[in-house]
Amino acid sequence: MINDILKICMEKGIILDRESFELVNNLGDREVILDFLDKLNKGFREKFITKSFIVRNINKIQEFYYDSERKKVIEKLLFHLGIDIAVEREIKLNDKINEKPAKQEIAGGGFKVIDFPFLPSQKLEVEHFIKHFRNRFDEIKRIIQERAEMEGVISISRIVPRKQSSFIGMVVNKRRTKNKNLLIDFEDPTGKINVLVNKNMQAYSKAEELLLDDIVGVKGNGNGELFFASDIIYPDVFVHEKVYLDREEYALFTSDVHVGSVMFLRNNFERFIRWINGEVGDEKQKEISKKVRHLFIVGDTIDGVGVYPGQENLLEIKDIRDQYKELARYLAMIRDDITIFMIPGQHDSVRVAEPQPPIGVDYAEPIHYLKNVVLLGNPSMVELVNNGRKGIKVLMYHGASMNSVISEIEELRIMKAHQYPARVVKYLLKRRHLAPMHSSVVYIPSDKDLLVIREVPDVMVTGDLHRSSIDSYNGVQIITSSCWQSMTPFEEKVGNIPDTCKVPLMNLKTREVKILDFS
Repeated sequence: MINDILKICMEKGIILDRESFELVNNLGDREVILDFLDKLNKGFREKFITKSFIVRNINKIQEFYYDSERKKVIEKLLFHLGIDIAVEREIKLNDKINEKPAKQEIAGGGFKVIDFPFLPSQKLEVEHFIKHFRNRFDEIKRIIQERAEMEGVISISRIVPRKQSSFIGMVVNKRRTKNKNLLIDFEDPTGKINVLVNKNMQAYSKAEELLLDDIVGVKGNGNGELFFASDIIYPDVFVHEKVYLDREEYALFTSDVHVGSVMFLRNNFERFIRWINGEVGDEKQKEISKKVRHLFIVGDTIDGVGVYPGQENLLEIKDIRDQYKELARYLAMIRDDITIFMIPGQHDSVRVAEPQPPIGVDYAEPIHYLKNVVLLGNPSMVELVNNGRKGIKVLMYHGASMNSVISEIEELRIMKAHQYPARVVKYLLKRRHLAPMHSSVVYIPSDKDLLVIREVPDVMVTGDLHRSSIDSYNGVQIITSSCWQSMTPFEEKVGNIPDTCKVPLMNLKTREVKILDFS
């Protein structure tokens, strides 16, 4: 076994010190060891692995095994680490954090992570963008082909003149003619075609909202040079049977805490925590708060440092590590039996490009020692398990793309959709993509487009726009989160009025959603 470990380490360019070597060797099975070292290599890109490195990063290592058949690897690893973890914890925050149960105990029956974005470090080439868009096209094409309306789909190159046809294409260009019709350029891997949508056709309203890079189905006929559309089919989401938990549990949804900002609404946030702990509210509210088991925090947990010019003048806490330490102090006040799912946003200490990795230990080490906090990437999907039956799937996305979608779709611009963010989420669900346009967010291309909504969620929750709203779309419950920061100078400049301190509360047994007001 020793020779096997040495051989694996040489292949992966990893060096283990004596203590870490013993830890790895104690995992026993060769395949388990190979998998463990592979996860370390891809997850950290660290070449010199020590026992203290494993201890410091044990929370993130646990996250690698949330949706794995080899969860017992972590139990064995924790057993062999023994008292060393407790020694490390003694210097972290306060006694309450030290006493929190191990994360794997919380994860045992309450949830499982379905989708967790992971991108290996690599030098980006043009080929990565090509593979990225090809994968997006193939994934969404597969979804559209499942629609009953799209029977008999052919490629663009096989379209026969003057014959009814259906194809799936990506929008390359869109313009309005002098007769007020729409002329749209589509392409697929086989070719390009111009599509005319007459203003008097039923398809016109669907075509009006098309964005660049949208992938849709088109029905109609043409003459080889011009295709006349009779209908446009979006990939869309459909929940045919709503899922309810067997037990009465509640979930809370919030985001945009912005700890560290001078405009952070400290007193309101503390009152929210006291409500969770059953310390404020009437008897009925206290009964409900006892049944809260999940808290979703959907990005922008701190205000960050250097996010925009002049931000230092608006910071109460000017060090990003101290901001996370303060956030950890607040989260440590929350009852231990509540699992806190947390993803990053643009203000957090991760890359802005999507998909974003989980908030790391380098800047937010105190958060990693909170054992009921599950740090996930942006976006991520979690399933709240249901006693062996199908659970409730919650898709978390901070929402950076929503501003671009609002500016590009006339209906959203006119209605000032920044005030109604749940309406914007409908357009993302309809496209089965969280950032449909190439320019809507900064993103990292990969072999697999991780922003495609492959699996239809039961609940989709976003943040970013600082307003709480509730809606539903084809069976998907939409929840957008409020914020804990008063109006910033930028928001005042653009006329965006935040709706602060509102927290959606969902009864997972009845799916009823109410908004709690802590303003």
